Amino acid sequence: MHKDVERVLISQDKLENIVKSLAKQIEKDYNGRDFIMVGLLKGSIVFMAELMTKVNLDFRIDFMVASSYGGGTESSGKVKIIKDMEVDPRGRDILIVEDIVDSGNTLNFVINHLVSRGAKAVQVCTLCDKPSRRKVPLVPDYCGAEIPDEFIVGYGLDYDEKYRNLPYIGVLKRSVYE
Repeated sequence: MHKDVERVLISQDKLENIVKSLAKQIEKDYNGRDFIMVGLLKGSIVFMAELMTKVNLDFRIDFMVASSYGGGTESSGKVKIIKDMEVDPRGRDILIVEDIVDSGNTLNFVINHLVSRGAKAVQVCTLCDKPSRRKVPLVPDYCGAEIPDEFIVGYGLDYDEKYRNLPYIGVLKRSVYE
């Protein structure tokens, strides 16, 4: 375990099981549909890479960057799209792949943005969900794990662009960010 991690919240083995389970659900629901799996960068990169190898369907992928954090641990509440999808979402089913749903502000903004661009349907697959922090009424369609209100890192999740490469999800020691 990394010296800045207080404890492991979701082990590598548990992550593998979560991804397999989500992939099975997505395969069942998206079978026969023309869809685009859209990763929200940078946090979703590891999760999406694993998930897409387990979904045994034909689909396109794309990426977006939307931010409301900057370098801190709290969302600023102001969302901006830094990089939009390259594929036109008009008339298509979109599955957003997200690392964590916290306040829901960023995801809500992205969903509304894709709908305004003509997406046929937009659903959300998140690895982690913190419903206790929700500021908008948003429930992910696919959720790997509901987690407590703690600052987590690893498996793509970061603090100040560090810790993304940890093969598990851990709780970051408060002393690191306070």
